[in-house]
Amino acid sequence: MGYTVALYRAIGSQYDRSDNSARYPCFDKLVLARDLHIEQAASDGIISLETTHWAGALNKGPHFDLYPHGRPDVEAKVSKDDKGTTLTSGSLSATVSSEEHAFDVKFHSADGSKHLTSLLGRSVGLAYNPAPTNPLQTGDMRDFKHYIFTQTQLGVGETIHGLGERFGAFNKVGQSVSLWNADGGTSSDQAYKNVSFWLSSKGYGVFIDNPGKVELEIGSERCTRVQTSIEGQRLKWYIIYGPAPKDILRRYSILTGQPGTVPSWSYGLWLSTSFTTNYDEATVKSFLEGMKERDTQVDVFHYDCFWMKAFTWTDFVFDSERFPDPKAQIARLKESGLVKKVCVWINPYIAQHGEAFKTASEKGYLLKRKNGDTWQWDLWQAGMGLVDFTNPEAVKWYVECLNGLFDKGVDAIKTDFGERIPTLDVEWFDKSVDPHKMHNYYSFIYNKVVYEALQKRYGRDEAVLFARSATAGTQRFPLVWGGDCESTPEAMAESVRGGLGLGLCGHAFWSNDIGGFEGNPAPWIYKRWVAFGLLCSHSRLHGSGSYRVPWTIDGDDRSEEGCSGTLARWTALKTRLMPYLLAQSTRAVAEGLPLSLRAMLVEFPDDPTAWYLDRQFMVGDALLAAPVFDESGEVDFYLPRGRWTSFFTNEVREGPSWFRERHGFGSLPLYVRENTVLVLGKEGVRGAVYDYAEDAEVALYHVKEGASVGVVGSDGKVLGSLTVGAGGELMGTEILKGSWSKSENGRKVDESHKSTIQSL
Repeated sequence: MGYTVALYRAIGSQYDRSDNSARYPCFDKLVLARDLHIEQAASDGIISLETTHWAGALNKGPHFDLYPHGRPDVEAKVSKDDKGTTLTSGSLSATVSSEEHAFDVKFHSADGSKHLTSLLGRSVGLAYNPAPTNPLQTGDMRDFKHYIFTQTQLGVGETIHGLGERFGAFNKVGQSVSLWNADGGTSSDQAYKNVSFWLSSKGYGVFIDNPGKVELEIGSERCTRVQTSIEGQRLKWYIIYGPAPKDILRRYSILTGQPGTVPSWSYGLWLSTSFTTNYDEATVKSFLEGMKERDTQVDVFHYDCFWMKAFTWTDFVFDSERFPDPKAQIARLKESGLVKKVCVWINPYIAQHGEAFKTASEKGYLLKRKNGDTWQWDLWQAGMGLVDFTNPEAVKWYVECLNGLFDKGVDAIKTDFGERIPTLDVEWFDKSVDPHKMHNYYSFIYNKVVYEALQKRYGRDEAVLFARSATAGTQRFPLVWGGDCESTPEAMAESVRGGLGLGLCGHAFWSNDIGGFEGNPAPWIYKRWVAFGLLCSHSRLHGSGSYRVPWTIDGDDRSEEGCSGTLARWTALKTRLMPYLLAQSTRAVAEGLPLSLRAMLVEFPDDPTAWYLDRQFMVGDALLAAPVFDESGEVDFYLPRGRWTSFFTNEVREGPSWFRERHGFGSLPLYVRENTVLVLGKEGVRGAVYDYAEDAEVALYHVKEGASVGVVGSDGKVLGSLTVGAGGELMGTEILKGSWSKSENGRKVDESHKSTIQSL
């Protein structure tokens, strides 16, 4: 089998023009023309391009929900001169050359100062598979697959990043990437969260407006091009101008949706039963009491799959033998103070052995085969069906099941799976959808349904998921975790790369399985992963067939360097960082930025080294963290230009430069950026929710006049800001409560100040 490929050699005369778009015929031969439509995308710095072969082909759904928060106003214009036609959308322009028989579309800044990329000759085309033996065969397309593609120019030294949570090399140049959700762990080219958006070091990003399978050859088929191809008759994408990565991500979040907000309690430590372990109320209580005894507060306890009977997943019914009165049990846990919130595991599959299957199948709530049978298979559990969320009645039923959990005291939902969505011999309730497009998009509607159910019950800013599958736009339904990693240092590095990549696709919040999911972590790996995991936006102890409470890892070593001591110290550190994390999250949500695992390139785009760093990250805009992956404790890391102060030792280092350090289990390279005002919470507090303004420490790091920081309460509301004055004095301290202290470059300069405002 082979391919017949038609490459567009020339752009014809413009034949359709409006105030914000232009349409051109494109030729591979003098008689064969296709459409190229360039349009201002109703948003500053964004232009869309669509190439179409047969315009009469159905454009079946689902379609991405774009501009969910509304379309901002933008000045757009189309102009023409002797060089060609230029379409401008605010700060971004596209110029189509008027040269005869030329194919030349240039994307550049509106002021002409920055060239981004181009579509040149033979960079747009179509392909058939298998190859037709003569032109007449294309009249009958039943035996042929039809593909359409574009090839954007890849510049010298250009790097490409993003495309979802991918666990391979951070820079995607040289890779072939298939955007197709799969349940494949973290050690291959498969991904749970495929996002059709990539970000370039040249100051632009590209969002491919197709929820189906997208194939990319990034400097791999042709060294100087990024090829994007899909099966079908039309391909549309948006080019998004920066020039800085923060500008690109902000505009991308306008296009596909800003991240949702999460409550402060969700930042605390999550403890899980693990996946396939046996447990009951006594087990859960022993875990939580053991954590308290070892000076570690658990904010969220998670019940994984065995809160239901085996092979009845997901029928939403607690196993009556293990949990005869789940509502009372959950209430007892919360009343004891051992935990604040409870999360349970679900997935979108309905086992035929569960109570829910008969109802769901008979009422048409499950996906069907084309002959009318309920679609079932045995991969995961025998005879399971799949909830058809395109059916409004199925959604209502599913939400009723969720409400039953909320009535029992469940506060958060882990939405597992959602990747194994069939495409062959299936018929969705909504006949307008293409099964191949539904494969990836299912993760959007699945998580949307559950997230909105939580919002309706608990409030807009109190909803929290723990989701595994995702596509473009699911950042609106936080949060996600990195899936099934092994308990190895290599897998921890894979997880870092995955989190970095997803953070460049609009996700503000991300987590991973501390200690690794598969296997039994060695104590040193567990402790190094604890340090990494507690510097992520969200932190969860979770495994597969073994528990992740620290005393099961090292035989209950109670020394300072033991697993329990290490976990207690890092949990306490994150608790102190809560004023900083919550204030930073406000900006992350507003601008579509990752809170933690923020790639270095986001903060330092003018540093060429930053575009290659995949073993370190920023926590917000002021803290740099480099996890330790070696048993010896040795770690190499890079500091960009400026003065950086070690959070742990107060040592000052100057960048740009590489450094090597050796760390015990209670530290890692955690450096504070110069000109930072860092608010730290009261020492000795346990748990993520407390009064962040009371007895706080205001830490100044090589600050200049005007340096400031916002202070928020645990409810996320802004209390005010602290600003450094001309003489180094701190202004705005009236928002602080109790006895607060001040430090400069890690050293206390004032032991305490009494606030004149009484604590409530």
